[in-house]
Amino acid sequence: MTGPGAVPAVRARSVRYAGLLGAGLLAVAGWQGGALPDATGTTPVDIWRGPYGPLVIGCWLLGTSLLVGAWWALRHGAPSTRWAHRTAGLWLLPLLAAPPLGSRDVYSYACQGWTWAQGADPYRVGVAAAGCPWTDAVSPIWRDTPAPYGPFFVLLAGAAVLLGGGLVGTLVLLRVLAVAGVLLAALSVPGLARAAGVPARRAAWLTLACPLVGVHLVAGAHNDALLLGLLLLGLLVLVRSPGTPRALLLAGVLLGLAVLVKAVAVVVLPFAALVAVRGARPVGALLRAAGWLAGGVLVASLVTTLVTGLGPGWVGGLTHSGDSAQWTSPPTAVGFVVDYAGGLVGRRPDAVPVARLVALVLLAVLLVALWWRTWRASRGSAGPRVALTGAGLALAATVLLAPVFHPWYATWPLGVLAVATVAGTVRFVLPCAVVCFLTLPDGTNLARFTKAPGALAMTLLLVLLAVRAARLALARRAAPG
Repeated sequence: MTGPGAVPAVRARSVRYAGLLGAGLLAVAGWQGGALPDATGTTPVDIWRGPYGPLVIGCWLLGTSLLVGAWWALRHGAPSTRWAHRTAGLWLLPLLAAPPLGSRDVYSYACQGWTWAQGADPYRVGVAAAGCPWTDAVSPIWRDTPAPYGPFFVLLAGAAVLLGGGLVGTLVLLRVLAVAGVLLAALSVPGLARAAGVPARRAAWLTLACPLVGVHLVAGAHNDALLLGLLLLGLLVLVRSPGTPRALLLAGVLLGLAVLVKAVAVVVLPFAALVAVRGARPVGALLRAAGWLAGGVLVASLVTTLVTGLGPGWVGGLTHSGDSAQWTSPPTAVGFVVDYAGGLVGRRPDAVPVARLVALVLLAVLLVALWWRTWRASRGSAGPRVALTGAGLALAATVLLAPVFHPWYATWPLGVLAVATVAGTVRFVLPCAVVCFLTLPDGTNLARFTKAPGALAMTLLLVLLAVRAARLALARRAAPG
C-alpha cells in the first residue's frame, strides 16, 4: 500500500500475528486460571500459588502486552477497513474458545436471567435468595443485590437460560449476544466515520481491535457489547437519514434498547437529537426530532415492559453499583485520599460518599454545558462530527465521574470518539491501553490490592490535569483577539 498514512506490508503482518499470539496466550491463561465456575483464587498470590500459577500470570501479562502493543502500533490507522475487520476477527478466534476472562459478571447475568425465567423479579431479589443453581460462580459482592440492568437485557439473559439448557449453554449464548453487539458496531463504525470525515480504517481499528473489546466484551461476554452496538447503530440511522420521522423513530427504538441494556446510554440521547438536526436548523426542528426520538424510546420501553412484565425497578439496582469502592473511579480515589488525610489527624470523615455525590452533581452540570456548547457549534456544521464528538465526550465524562469504574467501561466513549475524532486520539487510546492491565484472567481486579498508592496517584493526576487546564484557559484568555 502506498500514499499518505500507508502501513508497510511487513509491519502490518507483524502486528496481525503478534496480536494473534497475544490472544492465544490469553486463551491459555484462561483455561488454566480464568473465571471458571469453580475458580477459588481471590488474590494475585492465590493465583501464583495455584497449580499453574506462573504459567497463568506469565501468559496473561505477555499476551496482554502483545495485544496492547499490536493495537497501539496501528493507532493511526490500519492498512484498510477490511484489513482491520479481518485482523480484529482473527484475534477474537482464540478468545471465543476461552472460558470467561477478566470478570465473573457473566455468571451474574446467567443467574439474573434464571431468576426472571423462574417467574421471580430480579429487581427485588438477589440471585442467592432466588435460589439460582449457579450462585457459587457469582462474585460474592453481587449475590445479594438486585439486577442493575435494564429489562431488555434481562429478557435476553432469560432467553439464553431457557435455550441454553444449563450453565455452559447459557454462557455460550450470552457470548453469542456479545459477538452480535460487536458485529453491530463493526457494521456501524465505517459509515459513521465517513460521515464525520474520519478515516474509516482508523476508526474500525481503534474500536474493534482494542483489547478491551476482545478480552472483556467478547471473552468476558459483557453486556457492554450490546450497549455499544445498539448505540452506534442508532447513531448510524440518524446519520444516514437525518430528520426523517421514520429514521428518528427507528433510531429512538435502537437507542432506547441500549438504555434498556444499561442506563448509561441515556446521556447520548440529547446529543442524538443534535445529530438529527445538524446544520443551521431552527429550534422547532430540534424539538420535533427530540419528540420522535423520545417516541422511539417510549415504544422500546413499553414493548419490553409488556413482554417481560418488569417495571422500572432496575433503576434502584443501580445504587448498588457503588458497593464496589476502588481508586480507579476518580471521585472515589479523592474520597480515599481525604479519608487518609483525616486519619493522620485522628479523624476519618468518610469522604467517599460525599466525593461521589459532588462528582454526580458536577457531571449533571457538565453534561448540560457540553450539550449547549455542542448545540451552538453544530448549528454551523453540516456534518455530524461535532454532535458525535459531544456524545463521545458525554460518555467519557460519565465514565470519569461515575462512582465506580471497570476497564470495559472505557469502550463506551471509545467507540463514539473513534468515529468522530480527527486528531488527538492518543488522549482516549492511551487510557484504554493502560486499563487493559488492571485485571487478571479470573476476574481479580488489581485495584483492590493497590488501594492507597492507586488513590494517591489518581488524585495527583487529577491535580496535574486541573492545573494544566487552568493554564490553558488563562493562556487563551490572554491571547489577543
